Amino acid sequence: MKKIKLYIATSFDGYIARPDGDLDWLTKAPNPEGEDFGYNTFLESVDTTLMENDTYKWLLNQGVEDPYPGLKNYVFTRNKKESTGFVEFVNDDSAHFAKKIREGDGKDIFLVGGGSIISPVLTAGLIDEIHLTIVPVFLGRGIPLFPTQVSDINILFSTIEVFKHSNGFISIKMEKEV
Repeated sequence: MKKIKLYIATSFDGYIARPDGDLDWLTKAPNPEGEDFGYNTFLESVDTTLMENDTYKWLLNQGVEDPYPGLKNYVFTRNKKESTGFVEFVNDDSAHFAKKIREGDGKDIFLVGGGSIISPVLTAGLIDEIHLTIVPVFLGRGIPLFPTQVSDINILFSTIEVFKHSNGFISIKMEKEV
């Protein structure tokens, strides 16, 4: 069975974006060593993305038409949209859809985006790995990593790896206990 993996960055106070969705605190963060924090290795382990619509819109606004070349990209939306050559729009419950496609063949699945996609998949117990990078910045407000509707979820992890880099980023990899 395919694993569902969340790879995401958060501010030290738990926000994944500013209130308006801006990621300048992340995209302009110093990275003097050019560290990718395992991102390229992570991408090699997946062949599918499940993406929140707001995240996809943000990517389009950055000029990224094909968000993850070579991967099957599903974008969750409340409105029926015609799929493009780069993404397939899905008008379905994200947890239900994730459960269904994880039973297919191939590599693992990359969960991309904010709380509206993370929360239902997490609540359903479908996230197998979390790759979390903590950026040493306080935003004070913004879009939370885990919205308030996520509560009382017990998660067991078998390993946690912490890597401190010269820019103060901390990368943590957690795997769900089998």
